[in-house]
Amino acid sequence: MPLRTSTTTSAVTSTSTRDGVYKEFYNNSTAPRINSDVVLVDAIRKQYPSLHLTIIPSSQCNFLNYAATGHASATPIDADNSSIENLKHRQYMAPVKRMDGDSGLLYDSVQFGKWMYKWEGNEYILYTITGSDGPYKSPMSYLLGSTPTENDELMLAACRWQNSIHNSVLVFDGGYWQFSSELWQSIQKANWEDVILAAEMKKNIIGEVTKFFNSKDRYKKLRVPWKRGVIFHGPPGNGKTISIKAMMHSLYDRDDPVPTLYVRSLASYGGPEYAVSLIFSKARQMTPCFLVFEDLDSIVSDAVRSYFLNEVDGLQNNDGIMMVGSTNHLERLDPGISKRPSRFDRKYLFPDPNLEERVKYCQFWRSKLDGNEDVEFPEVLCKAIAGITKGFSFAYIQEAFVAALLAIANRDASGEEEGPFGKEDEYKRCDCKKTDFERMVRSKVEDEKHLEKFVLWREIKKVIKTLREELESEKGVDVFGCGFDCEKHGT
Repeated sequence: MPLRTSTTTSAVTSTSTRDGVYKEFYNNSTAPRINSDVVLVDAIRKQYPSLHLTIIPSSQCNFLNYAATGHASATPIDADNSSIENLKHRQYMAPVKRMDGDSGLLYDSVQFGKWMYKWEGNEYILYTITGSDGPYKSPMSYLLGSTPTENDELMLAACRWQNSIHNSVLVFDGGYWQFSSELWQSIQKANWEDVILAAEMKKNIIGEVTKFFNSKDRYKKLRVPWKRGVIFHGPPGNGKTISIKAMMHSLYDRDDPVPTLYVRSLASYGGPEYAVSLIFSKARQMTPCFLVFEDLDSIVSDAVRSYFLNEVDGLQNNDGIMMVGSTNHLERLDPGISKRPSRFDRKYLFPDPNLEERVKYCQFWRSKLDGNEDVEFPEVLCKAIAGITKGFSFAYIQEAFVAALLAIANRDASGEEEGPFGKEDEYKRCDCKKTDFERMVRSKVEDEKHLEKFVLWREIKKVIKTLREELESEKGVDVFGCGFDCEKHGT
């Protein structure tokens, strides 16, 4: 409804006198004071004695963001009238990815602002003021409406919108929850069809999570807590993260979308125990939800373990929370976490891919390069490359493809045959050090010389040789072993 104020809207935008609230804000900001709120509230009530005032931290309820999405309108009252002062800091936000052609943007950080706010046919006056008490300057919203009920209805609508999940993922990092649209965009590209895992394992993982969120009534009927936990473990680079993202994507695509809460660290100004409390409080608020702990072994240290377990097992109701933790080092997890049922009930090992999975991954890269006239990638190379990458993780095979393609691009640009890994030399290993496929190519499939005509094969062999040496140096062993028909070593 239209506001009935002692200072009408037209008067507000045409008066030649300084806004009394800004005057007190100015005096308060340039003089000793005990509490800015007391000064500002007194000034606002003097300016608008007939309106009801509600004070809300902008971090909890950002009315300007709510209006920016089209749910309401906010018109600066100082437009075309320099006598009513608004104080803003003009700032620059760098682009997330400069290579996309985005040059960044300019925006205003409002220190003191005043708006005519309209929502659902009602009119309000809104002040947004960043106070200067204490070490942290937190903006506050001062909402003036005709009745307390109108203020509360607007506040509820704006707060519910702010706390809902809309094209973003809630991420806990640096001690607080934040919405990440970048992670949201990333998971839109993750699909189970692109995840290369043993068929039975993939089926079990999908079923584990999907059945949980479909079984609330079944858990209730059986009178057991509706909560579960799984751990994805194994050497790095073998699909743990992409599997989590694919699961997140599928949960958001449900008819009843399930939000993800993604935990990156427990770093917090209040300490790790306080961070754990914030994490599980938000998870209980958002249930049913998918709660992800990235690198679980580094998040749940000895210092915070007991507090973490208390949040998982304590008196608080965790119904509707499905936890997943990823780790490259299962042995570093406390047995109370990794082996105790009702916490993380199932564990899935993501090992280095076998030959069949490596072939599929090469076929995935072949499909990515389909139609690329600069790189010839016939089907026969998929099995060939898979054969000489035994012991590689998916991440290492990816690096082999990326480095080989860059070598080809550099060669094409310079006109030279030699790539960044130098001229190819023959494998100077005895026959027992040949990989299964190297021996198989020579004796059973076809002459390796037939593959040499493909530049991708020539370049990727150089890269794989370098990566192999790196891996064996790190692990201190021959990660590939001998050929399957090596008589010298009895295999």
